[in-house]
Order: sequence, then structure tokens, then C-alpha cells
Amino acid sequence: MRLIRRFILMLGLTVCIPCACAQYYELANQLPQLISPALSGSFNYKGIVEAGFTGGFSNNKANFVSISTSQGFRYSNWFFMGAGLGLDVAFQNNDTNRDDIPGQWYHSTRSTGVMMPFFSDFRFTLGGIGSAANVFIDLKIGGTFLLGNRYMEFRDGYLTNSANFYLKPSIGVRVPINSRNAKQALNFGVTYQLITSGNNYTWYGGNTLSLSSIGATVGFEW
Repeated sequence: MRLIRRFILMLGLTVCIPCACAQYYELANQLPQLISPALSGSFNYKGIVEAGFTGGFSNNKANFVSISTSQGFRYSNWFFMGAGLGLDVAFQNNDTNRDDIPGQWYHSTRSTGVMMPFFSDFRFTLGGIGSAANVFIDLKIGGTFLLGNRYMEFRDGYLTNSANFYLKPSIGVRVPINSRNAKQALNFGVTYQLITSGNNYTWYGGNTLSLSSIGATVGFEW
């Protein structure tokens, strides 16, 4: 009986393994055919590169010079969804008053840090993509973290290099620049940026530190 079971098992492996290998081989051969249309644009691939500046406000202030790129697909004439990555250079200048701690006093801190946001990008073009200028609404949502430095000091505490929540909504105008290719356009927008997390350290207990800033962006899409 045991010999019969072994024979059946070996027979099954002999049949299944070549079939599985054939399927994987067929899939591998089809990958270039799947990737090529996406790169050529027949799958409505769209790329966006964007640069901007935002100025900080509220208790914890930081100014950001940023550059990012989003890669994804246009699912309709008015809706784009993709994923993105960026670099933000943060310039911090805060006044700190720590009279409640012995040896501490009112002082000003200045520092520079580099943050890397990673996000999902959702973009809505009102009226759809065409030869005329249109209003767009963009929403980037994801996370960001401080590179290199262990922390940046702010008025209410420290921003650490742990992951922080990242939110960046924008509204602006999309201006086509190529009459032969409506997908190519310049974007001019105003934006709000929020960075917040419970992974940081504050002077007065707790660990939630938030950075808010507002500014402008300019971008190119294709």
C-alpha cells in the first residue's frame, strides 16, 4: 500500500511540475508584452514631476523646498492615480522657552534636515484633459521620515527619524503645452502640507508633534 502511495505521489509530481514550469515560462515571456504598452503610453501611463516651496506656520515652524515624482495611470480623462516619492529639505527656525526645566532658558534653534515622503497620488482634472487649461485637484497621502539626523528640535519638542503621517492637498491650473500631445502640460498650484505623528517627543508630555506649511508648486506632466 505504501509503495502504491509513493508511486501515485511521484506520478503527480511528474505531471504537475512540468505544467507549472510551463506556466511560469509562458508568464515570463509575456511580461515584456505587458510592460511595453505601459511604457509606450497605450495603457494611459502618466508621469508627473513637481517642485515647490511651503512656509511653516503655527507653533512648530519649518520651511520646505521639495521635489517629487508620481508614476501611475490615467483611468479616465479626468482621473489619475499613482504612487510617488520625493525629497524635502526642511529649514527650521524656532524660539524655545524652557523656564520650567533647571538650566534651560529662552533660546532660538536653527537646523536643516532632509525628509523623504512616499505617497499615493490622486489627481482630478475638472473638465478632463484637453487642449484648454483646466483646474486640477491633487491629493498626496502617505508617510515621510527624516534622513540621516536622529532628530530636529522644534518649539514643542523633537521630530525624530521615525515614520510620520504625510498629507499634501493641492489645487491649481493645468496648462497644455503641446498641441499634438494633450498629455503634456505644466501645472501651477497652491498647496498645504501636514506632517504629524505620535512617534516624536514633546516637552510637556505626549509624543504628537505636527508641522503645517502652505505654499506653491510647479510641475510637468506627460
